[in-house]
Amino acid sequence: MTEQTDCSFCKIAQKHYRVYEVYRDDKIMAFLDNGPIRPGHIQIIPLEHYDYFDDLPLELATNIMELGQRLAKALKQITGVERVAFLFTGGDIPHAHAHLVPMFEKTDITSRRYILNEDLTFQDRPHPPRDEQLAILKKIKEAMSAEYL
Repeated sequence: MTEQTDCSFCKIAQKHYRVYEVYRDDKIMAFLDNGPIRPGHIQIIPLEHYDYFDDLPLELATNIMELGQRLAKALKQITGVERVAFLFTGGDIPHAHAHLVPMFEKTDITSRRYILNEDLTFQDRPHPPRDEQLAILKKIKEAMSAEYL
């Protein structure tokens, strides 16, 4: 397995950092984002290091997409949203990763390109308390074990 010593996602994959793990197999893992856009925001990463999503072998990218679909169904069930965004961003950490974000508002995932207000400001990312993360983690795992995995 390839590991980058300075990559935080490699450290998560190797269990050097503690996260709220939703899923793990021998190729990929999913965990709650530590600064979620919305409750239930999940990241999926390959355990092996690939800088960007277009570097992923097709089979591995397919595994991430399949897990994303199963997780999205669970997130819809527990959050009551109609849609869950699935996206590869690659802008913050150069380790291929996908985000799943329950879409409570159409603007939950958007591009600055479409925002007309130039004076737009953002607050710091939320960091939910441990009990909130554990509660959403429990709901996701229950939903997935009951119907989606």
